[in-house]
Amino acid sequence: MVSRKKPRISYNLDNKKPDSFDKLPDDLVISILSKLSSSSSCPSDFFNALLVYYSCKRFSRLGLNKVVLSKACSGFFAIKAKNWSESAHRFLKLCVCAGSVEAAYFLGMIWFYCLNNRGIGRSLMAKAAIKSHGPALYSLAVIQFNGSGGTKNDKDLRAGVALCARAAYLGHVDAHRELGHCIQDGYGITQNVSEGRRLLIQANARELASVLPHLSSWKSKKGAGHFESDYRTLLSDYGCNVFAPDPHPANRFLADWFESRELGPDIRLCSHAGCGRPETRPHEFRRCSVCGTVNYCSRGCQAIDWKVRHKSMCTPMGLDLGVAGGAPVNDVQQVVPT
Repeated sequence: MVSRKKPRISYNLDNKKPDSFDKLPDDLVISILSKLSSSSSCPSDFFNALLVYYSCKRFSRLGLNKVVLSKACSGFFAIKAKNWSESAHRFLKLCVCAGSVEAAYFLGMIWFYCLNNRGIGRSLMAKAAIKSHGPALYSLAVIQFNGSGGTKNDKDLRAGVALCARAAYLGHVDAHRELGHCIQDGYGITQNVSEGRRLLIQANARELASVLPHLSSWKSKKGAGHFESDYRTLLSDYGCNVFAPDPHPANRFLADWFESRELGPDIRLCSHAGCGRPETRPHEFRRCSVCGTVNYCSRGCQAIDWKVRHKSMCTPMGLDLGVAGGAPVNDVQQVVPT
């Protein structure tokens, strides 16, 4: 009987031609890989390149060089919550040791909110904040405003305002907006309504400048079946409707993480879909004093969610409430821009 098994093909790896990357100097390969890690929109963009040249051990080794990892952008660490594992944890720690501020911030958020280790999470975010990382500075400000990880008496409003001011100076739009609301309301700083309004206008202008290069692609999304409510943001104050900006990968991770997990009793998530932050103690976040159905970790989240979603849903709980809409409790004024 004739065997139908296909003959095994053996490759002579000893006589294979040298890889083209063997001819390139190390510093040039590291420069190319650093450019790739600093522009990746997701981890697969980088690691697929390593897999293509998996036979070149030198290429794979240089891909994990400290210079390459330290230059990685936020998209490089856009790990999904369902893919979280010990190997992903080790890789993030490797990137932190290499000096990556994005990895320090991402892992700090996971430790603080997901793994409930407030000390390590706060120290990792502080490590990124020291190196002028805007999102880390703003996250630490939110922690100070809410006293997250502690009691209500652990709130430090002045520290929160100072951290927001630093992040706003570095160009962080949410921190800029938060600072404007704080100054307008006199929250942790001397009240100055006109200066607060000026900062809010500046935050909108910054947001507009950041989205102008993407308007053409967003128009094509609108034609592809997106609804008006999907792209109405704070920029509608200028008569310009665009898609809401993509949240930071750390915030997407938090939202996905807690979507599939049970929260503790009386623990709620921030109602802004792009945030993902949970309370660290019951009734930590401010809730809307009109409807009482939503709560926010910050004024910035409330202002965005008001335009995107809550404005059309907010209904007074009773006739004795004289506020027009969207005002949080605890003597905090309405933060919706007009």
